[in-house]
Amino acid sequence: MRRRAEAWERFAATSVPTEAEEVWRYSGIDGFDLDAYAPAPLAAGLESTLAVARRLADSLGPRAGLVVTRNGTIEAIEMERSAPEALSVTNTRTAPRAAAAPETLGELAPGRDAFGELHDAFVSDVVLVGVPRKTVVADPIVVVHLVDPGAHGAPGVAVFPHMLVDLGTSSEAGVIELTAPIVSDGPLPAGDESDTTPSPMLLVPVTELRVADDSHLRYGNLQVLGQGATSIALQASCVGRDASLQSFTAGLGGRYARVRTDSDLLGQAGRTSLLAAYLGTGEQVHDFRTLQDHHAPRTESQLLFKGAVADTARSVYSGLIRIRKGARGANAFQTNHNLVLSEGAHADSVPNLDIDENDVRCSHASTVGPIDEEQRYYLETRGIAPAVAERLIVLGFFSDLAGRAPFPGVGRWVEEAVHRRMAGRLSAQGGTDG
Repeated sequence: MRRRAEAWERFAATSVPTEAEEVWRYSGIDGFDLDAYAPAPLAAGLESTLAVARRLADSLGPRAGLVVTRNGTIEAIEMERSAPEALSVTNTRTAPRAAAAPETLGELAPGRDAFGELHDAFVSDVVLVGVPRKTVVADPIVVVHLVDPGAHGAPGVAVFPHMLVDLGTSSEAGVIELTAPIVSDGPLPAGDESDTTPSPMLLVPVTELRVADDSHLRYGNLQVLGQGATSIALQASCVGRDASLQSFTAGLGGRYARVRTDSDLLGQAGRTSLLAAYLGTGEQVHDFRTLQDHHAPRTESQLLFKGAVADTARSVYSGLIRIRKGARGANAFQTNHNLVLSEGAHADSVPNLDIDENDVRCSHASTVGPIDEEQRYYLETRGIAPAVAERLIVLGFFSDLAGRAPFPGVGRWVEEAVHRRMAGRLSAQGGTDG
């Protein structure tokens, strides 16, 4: 309770971010009204929640365990027989203090802004995934965050999910987070745009990934919130010596969906692979900010973010590669590609380098542009309708990225979600599958 009270005091003394700050540039945060939201009430004991979460998790393939939260409160933890006995998946409300280590929560987060303090003040439960040293978990733990927006016309709900993954030395594991709203007693399917009367909601999720020396973590984050949602998410990781993190983020839903990804390479020869896919239609805004922070020698980070925007949707990518003094031999690569599918859509891409050491290799690249007319012409000359050609090109644009996802089920999920979204656009535009 004292931790929450202190966070609330800091929040009260902190101003909400503005676009004048570099990390919020292009975001549109100046028009955000925090007073329109209130913390979501606890919603425990709902039988339908587990069935909905299971259906969503089943689409991602085999799993070692399932954690279900509703409006930030953990409702169920199910472990499969195949999961190692040493694997620990717990909740800060029920776990012993030694296992929960609540005093370390949030220590990976960068400098706190108002949303970070608000999260600490109102976070309900924390999902704790602990993998002891020399433990291998073959199948991923799936964490499904379900959000109940409440009655339409009511004040918007605010939800604060939090997950901490802690891998011990020489261990291996995978974790998938999936966030979806509950609409009419069911989840909103990936790529579904039928949320025609969206209820406002605010999500401020925090994910902390600790990868100890010689450990290997695969992580996926999938978001299909409804059109009334604002999501301001943080993913923070630290990677030790000879360790690796493979991360894949997919953003399809939300009115404004922001993900800040901060990855610290703390140990010699640590490696990260950061991938993301996003698709915006209507008036959506997808906002990605990344930091590849190299502290140690011979570290390597590779980043590839790909997105497409249509109608009047916008995307923002701003990334920084930082090579600190002492990180000799570091390799860092940063690439952002954007397709602009409509005249009213817009994409901003701002890669940056901050290098304080010699004997390093760094590169960054970004592209923003329409569909290649030669590709479109090639398809149309073979009898494919223009709208169908656009869909095929967009599917191909994301296919390579989906094929590199750390879990086959996540790659399939992304491809199917993009297909549904593009099929919906095709139908709305009056095209045919000719």
